[in-house]
Amino acid sequence: MWWPFVRFSALLWSMPVFDNPAVTPRSRIMLSMMLAFLVAPQLPLAPAIDIFSLDAVILTTEQIIFGVMMGLSLRILFEVMAMIGLILSMQMGLSMALVMDPGSGNQVALLGQLFWIMCALLFFAADGHLITLNVMVESFTLFPIGRSIYEFNIQSIIMLFAWMFSSALLLSMPGIIAMLLVNLTFGVASRAAPSLNIFVLGFPMSLLMGFFCVFMTLEYTGSSFSSLTYYVLSTFTEAMR
Repeated sequence: MWWPFVRFSALLWSMPVFDNPAVTPRSRIMLSMMLAFLVAPQLPLAPAIDIFSLDAVILTTEQIIFGVMMGLSLRILFEVMAMIGLILSMQMGLSMALVMDPGSGNQVALLGQLFWIMCALLFFAADGHLITLNVMVESFTLFPIGRSIYEFNIQSIIMLFAWMFSSALLLSMPGIIAMLLVNLTFGVASRAAPSLNIFVLGFPMSLLMGFFCVFMTLEYTGSSFSSLTYYVLSTFTEAMR
């Protein structure tokens, strides 16, 4: 039970939502022990290694790295939604409207925190946590205990960072273009009638247009998030092969 326990513990330690300070370490340990107890009878035979030897320390470290990488992949998925909110906040003029994130202790954009919470709700509503556990259980067959971590295709996980920025920019592009047109319209109107202080209306109109764009895109957020989740989990599964 030690090997699946370590891998599940590393996943829950780095996985979004479960890494929140509100989830106590004791509860994560108990959940990892329960999952290891349920999964251990179905796993392939682990190599016979003395638990107090140097080989056991190396193998335990590899299981920790593996679990952290999977949790990091899911974190990248959540950061895509948070970055969409950050980009829209900057375009709307809400870059100074920051709130404290209790998970990381940092100040984040208001819309970014809203999108992050919505992402968490969609993740659990779409059984993302169950799919993640299914992928983790299959990982004991695709990437069995005793296989070197050097055989893991870590390059595909690194490429997820580039995918995170490109996906966030692509999904927020309609809102960026809409608010750019608003600012361009007010710029042309101010140039045509310099005596009128039209830029006074620029900020509230950008704000209203931003909220309108967010409202219009909420209908398609679920399908977009499902596609992003599928891509991340399939990329991680392919990296184990």
